[in-house]
Amino acid sequence: MRGAKSAKWVVGAIVVALAATACGGGKGGSGSDAKGVDPNGIFTVENGEPEKPLYTGDTMESYGSLVMRGLYSTLVDYKADGSLEMINAESVTTTDSKTWTVKLKQGWTFHDGTPVTAKSYVDAWNWNANVNNAMGLSSWFADIKGFDKVHPEAEGAKPTADKLEGLKVVDDSTFTIELSQSVPYFGHKLAYIAFAPLADSFYKDTKAAGQNPVGNGPYKFKSWDHKKQIEVVRFDGYKGPNKAKNGGVIYKNYTGLEAAYEDLKSGNLDVITQVGPKDLPVYRQDLGDRAVDEAYSAIQSIAVAFYADQWSKPKQVDPKVIQGLSMAIDRATITKTVLNGTREPATGWVAKGVLGFQENAAGDVTKYDPAKAKELIKAGGGVPGNKISIQFNADGGHKEWVDAVCNSIQQATGVQCVGDGKPDFQADLTARKTKQVKSLYRSGWVLDYPVNANFISDLFRTGAGGNQGGFSNKELDAKIAAADTVKTLDESVKAYQAIEKDLVNYMPSIPLWYYKVNAGYSEKVSGVKFGQDGDPILTGVEVKK
Repeated sequence: MRGAKSAKWVVGAIVVALAATACGGGKGGSGSDAKGVDPNGIFTVENGEPEKPLYTGDTMESYGSLVMRGLYSTLVDYKADGSLEMINAESVTTTDSKTWTVKLKQGWTFHDGTPVTAKSYVDAWNWNANVNNAMGLSSWFADIKGFDKVHPEAEGAKPTADKLEGLKVVDDSTFTIELSQSVPYFGHKLAYIAFAPLADSFYKDTKAAGQNPVGNGPYKFKSWDHKKQIEVVRFDGYKGPNKAKNGGVIYKNYTGLEAAYEDLKSGNLDVITQVGPKDLPVYRQDLGDRAVDEAYSAIQSIAVAFYADQWSKPKQVDPKVIQGLSMAIDRATITKTVLNGTREPATGWVAKGVLGFQENAAGDVTKYDPAKAKELIKAGGGVPGNKISIQFNADGGHKEWVDAVCNSIQQATGVQCVGDGKPDFQADLTARKTKQVKSLYRSGWVLDYPVNANFISDLFRTGAGGNQGGFSNKELDAKIAAADTVKTLDESVKAYQAIEKDLVNYMPSIPLWYYKVNAGYSEKVSGVKFGQDGDPILTGVEVKK
């Protein structure tokens, strides 16, 4: 299956996804004959049980994200070329990248019929940012002036304000955002689900709202049969550009990729978001024109649990050790054989297809070189205990490549390596968030917005929402802060390119490979396309009569 989304974490070995794009860069699929289409047809898509209740401020993995992107629309989205597309916003403007003005399109309503206003956004952001509400995506509001007062940094500290100072409602359709400092790519961040609006009913019973969300997106919530399925239906009052061409979606839960694929072949599933390792060699032959094989903006890495005793006691691990482990991994062979050519070896930390991607950003550390690997590990003081483990979710098709990576490391360096499989993605994420990872863990990350900062600042900055390994370096934090305060987006992208090349000196994680969508769909549907985030664009799916 898939997994965490960055603020979106990816669950799967073969496909990962969680971003905000509904319109950007979709490919694949086939056209449809309108005469043979049922505009009210319902179709099914493979998914898993969301980790948490469906909150805009706490959905950090791809199971929940796939559902949420149908239920909610944000102010903007992004196109394949990285430029912004207005969705609920009429305009998002700034003259200095510090103060932003948002004007909303008229006539939008939530699924309960109440209007979407500037206050709907401001109230939602204030609630998501407040430390008392313990939202996992609260750090996404850290750019806004006054965040330190609603979300104090010290553990256990109480907020001294309940509203972000930088948010001001001008009128029903206009609000302003003042940041604590300029952030040239802030407009792109607004595509992320954390910045969606919330209806007034949300605050009357927040617990119930997480189980029965009221959104402003192309689909409205119908039911949630936990660990079985979630059903949404088309919202006919939707005013956005991505109106649903079908009557609704049933997100079916699967605990294994093989079972989902068998259901697809037998006609009991309409869209599968990824094909498991066992079926990769045959799925193109099985599905023909209905097989999907294309790149998208995500990367698989092995992250270091820097809080673990192995890496923190008696002193912090030397980056040379992590460099050595990286050079002990034969990415070319593993992607070609175990992953059947469905992945491309990574040469840096930023995924392809986003602004600022650069080849060979990591230099030699992603190249397989057993002699150099042993030399670096020795120079760094060795791997404590001469043994490592790699945690992964067993429901995501990861065991095969984890075993292959471990074998490669052992053969190249003599360091013992074992996989540490958790039964499902929820258990994997829980171990990460409660700091129970013993050594290393699988980390899949897909873009939240198409700028290289998303793969650096949101993963490696101290306290960032995606920084689950406890990596912290004041020098790197200062470089990130500097990249965020330049005047233009182009300058920021270039600054982050320099930071990425410098990551080799810190080794917050080990890049493995860039993802591809290896998916498929049934004969019952057409128009199936996938976005830049690797998710199927469900609103465009047409159901045959």
